[in-house]
Amino acid sequence: MTNPHLPPVLYLPTAPIAADGTGETTVELRRTGDGRIALLAYTALDRLVECCGEHQPWLMVHTEHLPKLHERQPYDVILLDGEIPEELRRMAATRA
Repeated sequence: MTNPHLPPVLYLPTAPIAADGTGETTVELRRTGDGRIALLAYTALDRLVECCGEHQPWLMVHTEHLPKLHERQPYDVILLDGEIPEELRRMAATRA
């Protein structure tokens, strides 16, 4: 069961789409200072952009699907609307 205090949808930072042609991507998980694995989740798209930067890939997930995500990518805690320090944010892709 999903936490009833979560909104019906969340915006999750993702890794860039895999270059192997599958078109699959993974949700980015981060390690907290105490060693837990955190799922960063944002309650609105503008919050994701503000907290992660404009170059952060993302996907929208219905909270009812979080248990499926947890099966594929286990995490210990969900952190809502957390700001990623600028030095750890994704930058614009450069063309070769």
